Amino acid sequence: MLKEFKDFIMTGNVIDFAVAVIMAGALGAVINAFVAKVAMPVVGHFAGGADFANLKVVLDEATVDAAGKVTKAENAIMYGEWINTIINLLIVGFVMFLIVKAYNKTKAPVEEAAPEGPSEDIVLLTEIRDALKK
Repeated sequence: MLKEFKDFIMTGNVIDFAVAVIMAGALGAVINAFVAKVAMPVVGHFAGGADFANLKVVLDEATVDAAGKVTKAENAIMYGEWINTIINLLIVGFVMFLIVKAYNKTKAPVEEAAPEGPSEDIVLLTEIRDALKK
């Protein structure tokens, strides 16, 4: 059983999958940093300096006692965070599109092999058919 496990782990597919998962995690961190630190400030700038995360619809106001202590928290729909998430998704999707497009340009085009003609079996069967016709 230990040998079977070793054979399974050492197959190319498992190693390739492990490398892909590690690379995806690293790439995800890079893309998330790009979105949070580069793209979202630009989006906020063109949106008039608005921070979408603070947009909300208050359902119930917070209640505060005489000492200024909050006795009941505010109940609100935080739709601004949802807008941020959608914008992040669009930016990440676009960045991934650009990465895949650049990767596809680096790959050499696969040339299809020209057909070499009929196989030996077909040639033999053709000869037999022609001999039977005579």
